[in-house]
Amino acid sequence: MKKDLSLPLVLYVAEFIYLKIHEIKNNNNDLNNIDAFEIFMGTNEFDEISSGKFHDVWFEHLKNNNFIDKLTGKKVSEETLKLLEIQKKSMIKELLKIPKLYYAKSHFPLELSQRAFNHLWRVCESYELWCKETKQDKLILLNLAS
Repeated sequence: MKKDLSLPLVLYVAEFIYLKIHEIKNNNNDLNNIDAFEIFMGTNEFDEISSGKFHDVWFEHLKNNNFIDKLTGKKVSEETLKLLEIQKKSMIKELLKIPKLYYAKSHFPLELSQRAFNHLWRVCESYELWCKETKQDKLILLNLAS
């Protein structure tokens, strides 16, 4: 029996973040992963995820399509929807952003910014681990989970 390699819905936002960070890095060849993550934290996409808007738009799309996922063509279960709602709340909590307070005078990230950075890193690392587990090594672009 062929193993299902489709992306679990709970990794959808992780893949989105991961690909955006890769795009930033790809457009700036001299950037390392840390710098690319920090640049991502200043984007509109980060703002949408950290505010919950990303998930709200996604949920509205699912609702308007009778909860059929456009990528898999399968109906999204109530359990998965509950997990995605928990994920949304977690993103809002962990990615809390206070404008203009990213760096202190010492140039070290403030605690909230560091927490957001760490959360993004873990989310992207989870995506890479799924790629490794499903033997989709060509999807591993940042090499975070070495």
